[in-house]
Amino acid sequence: MDTTSARPLDGRTALVTGAASGIGRACAEALAAAGARVYVVDLSAGPAEELAQRIGGRAIVTDLSDPAAVDALPDDADIVVNNAGLQHVAPVHEFPPDRFTLLQRVMVEAPFRILRRTLPHMYEQEWGRIVNVSSVHGLRASAFKSAYVTAKHALEGLSKTVALEGAPYGVTSNCINPGYVRTPLVEKQIAAQARAHGIREDEVVERIMLDRTAVKRLIEPEEVAQLALWLCSPAASYITGTSLPVDGGWTAH
Repeated sequence: MDTTSARPLDGRTALVTGAASGIGRACAEALAAAGARVYVVDLSAGPAEELAQRIGGRAIVTDLSDPAAVDALPDDADIVVNNAGLQHVAPVHEFPPDRFTLLQRVMVEAPFRILRRTLPHMYEQEWGRIVNVSSVHGLRASAFKSAYVTAKHALEGLSKTVALEGAPYGVTSNCINPGYVRTPLVEKQIAAQARAHGIREDEVVERIMLDRTAVKRLIEPEEVAQLALWLCSPAASYITGTSLPVDGGWTAH
């Protein structure tokens, strides 16, 4: 890969899950701008197709909670960004088991199945980049988020295992660990918490979401995407099996 080129990923193919909005959308845009052909994988047909058309990629509308649908995804990606996720908030003793299972299906089993299919291609060409969009909650826990915290911790373990197995074949695997990012998922949480606590939405951000961060603002999706892009560059070829916080100092506590 030529680092001097304006399109250092020319000739590469990327698969990004949850690519129609938020972090996934920013990653798809960044990878496409660097020259990659992107599979835009998402459950939302309209936004996925709009993005794919705009960046010259291919939209794949699928439900990642369906193992058969995941196993039907393309297996020729050089770059995989496991980003798709969802949230459910409840104490453990009230947490619906079906929701717990759903989060594990989408955020753990789907990444495993995707990597199981794409790694042989990466191994054959002796090059591959895997970026797992984890979370601060892959490194720390928060109350009432048992399914999400469990899934992100599991993704961390999967990422490290793939890093060890892929190293002899030129394949790297890393996690990015954002704090609260300005995404539709977070925006919904802001509104819900404002109603629950009887406070303004800006107070939710300041008093609840940013309480443990040193940098008092939400992260922009593009900031996460630029780190993902860098992990696909030659400059990051010796970085594997790591977890890289983008958290404004949250995990410094």
